[in-house]
Amino acid sequence: MRLGYFTMPLHPLHRNPTETLQEDREAIILADKLGFHDAFVGEHLTDQAENVTNSLLFLATLIPVTTRIKLASGTSNLSHSHPTLLAAHAAMFDHLAKGRFIFGISPGALASDAEALGILDQDRNRLFAEAIDVILAIWEKNAPYDIDLPDNRFKVTTAGTCAFEIGRGIMPKPYQRPYPEIVGTVVAPFSKGVVAMGRRDFHPMSANFLLAHWLRSHWDNYAEGKRSVGVEPDVADWRIARTIFVADDDATARSYGKRDANSPYRYYYKQMLTKMKMSNRHVIFKKHRDEDDSAVTLDRLVDELVIAGTVDEVVDQILALRETAGDFGEIVYAGMDMVDKTLANRSMELMATQVMPRVNAAIGGR
Repeated sequence: MRLGYFTMPLHPLHRNPTETLQEDREAIILADKLGFHDAFVGEHLTDQAENVTNSLLFLATLIPVTTRIKLASGTSNLSHSHPTLLAAHAAMFDHLAKGRFIFGISPGALASDAEALGILDQDRNRLFAEAIDVILAIWEKNAPYDIDLPDNRFKVTTAGTCAFEIGRGIMPKPYQRPYPEIVGTVVAPFSKGVVAMGRRDFHPMSANFLLAHWLRSHWDNYAEGKRSVGVEPDVADWRIARTIFVADDDATARSYGKRDANSPYRYYYKQMLTKMKMSNRHVIFKKHRDEDDSAVTLDRLVDELVIAGTVDEVVDQILALRETAGDFGEIVYAGMDMVDKTLANRSMELMATQVMPRVNAAIGGR
């Protein structure tokens, strides 16, 4: 099982964005030193708490200060830009990173982003599907492209202005051929989008704020999609993100990870609960679809969704998660606001150097 890193990020509103952006960079630099496989960074345009507005721009600052870790948009919101822009920018990033790039994609779920862009009344899932088809077509075709796909609003050509002798009208192709690994974050239980991912060989990452009993539905749908095109699914392709805090002692794990009023984990799930209720997507926090809203409390979310404890306790909880969800290829550690940098960095260190070796030893032993 690989170890990855994911940050939305999500910071208290009073914090200085200059400081939090640097902290988010430092966390990924540390992840690189500790041997994390990849680092996904989210993006939003209109969220003061989640203040990375362009994941590729943020990640570009990490190329020269990291050596091994793959840098992943987590995600690029495809409804926000013309696919020609996204195809060109992602291809350039892949060259800058010399292949240390994963293209994480999503429609863009934040309603205030859509309102600011003037697309609130549009079907962002359809925009997403049309955009990725055009991005892949750009990467697969040669100039002048002449992309005019059925029922797709985006038409791309440079036929009228191409000048091959001087390179005009030609867009870059990615460093990785035919293109980088493509990963989609999955939030909804029984998501049909995961079936489509399987058909197209995109790889799913199950969100860290989804209750564990819903996770197996993601694998079942992904496997259905793979088998529908005659390919056997590989568990190495499936990532599960989880909210994890590892401490040297039980008291610190309980307070910083769950119970203290200043816990970044409590803040995170207070924000997420509020946001999901506002968008009527809080079914992800329920034990069954018809469960009463009153059962979804902050304390329950923290207890259910935060894996916190000493090294041995976290190992046991990850192995229990694997029993519930089934086998998967990567556990993705969710980054929080650094209320206490020492504890935050120590948790990542323990996760990489002690928890994961024991998890993999236990899996191998089974």
